[in-house]
Amino acid sequence: MARTERDDLGREVTLPAEVRRVVSLVPSLTEAIAAIDAGLLVAATQWCTHPVDLDVERVRGTKNPDTRRIAELRPDLVVVNKEENREIDVRRLEDAGVPVWVTVVEDVPSALSSLDRLITVALGHPEPAWLAGAHAQLDGPVLEPEKSALVAIWRDPWMVVGSRTFATDLLARVGVRNVYADHADRYPKQELAELRAADLVILPDEPYVFTATDGPECFDADRVRLVSGRMLTWYGPSLATAVRTLRGQLGLDSDGLA
Repeated sequence: MARTERDDLGREVTLPAEVRRVVSLVPSLTEAIAAIDAGLLVAATQWCTHPVDLDVERVRGTKNPDTRRIAELRPDLVVVNKEENREIDVRRLEDAGVPVWVTVVEDVPSALSSLDRLITVALGHPEPAWLAGAHAQLDGPVLEPEKSALVAIWRDPWMVVGSRTFATDLLARVGVRNVYADHADRYPKQELAELRAADLVILPDEPYVFTATDGPECFDADRVRLVSGRMLTWYGPSLATAVRTLRGQLGLDSDGLA
């Protein structure tokens, strides 16, 4: 028996009583779904790197999914994200009769509520322990900032994390203020010489793969922190430990944190 639910955009999505076949076009959500039941996934993108042993068909990338092949797989549901995936691909899938669930994530609260809705409403599963743990870690008030930081996500040209982003809000809950949190753009381009002053320069390993020999040489060494991009930008099982892990990678004292 079919049922109708509403995704994060409030769009009506017609689903079977039990969703058994899912295609995920969002790396974070691929990991989240696999952590519930990896058997639900029939395909994912080439960028879906977690869990590392996930053995499903790959349907190209987040920006160029093979919509024809996805339709041939006859999934009960395709999971996408408003920021990471293209509207035209959603339209193509729906024109082919494939139900598409659109998620919207702009900060930590919206990530948690989006995961709640996807897991308990769309997939019909109980809240997993890792999501309950994420709520316990992150539902509280934003901390008073201990440090300021800029977060680079690309170089040549340099791009940084700006306003209205999940990473900016997560850092605030770790005790770090993004110096570009008030910028009009979500991911502004900046000249290296014009980057705003900050206590810390955070260099994640994705989307640009900053390493000990690629990126830190452009800044004062004592300000640079190499961090896990998955911990900083993914919304899934990593959220349960993101606060403690990021505070450790940023060199902040974790005393008093759950």
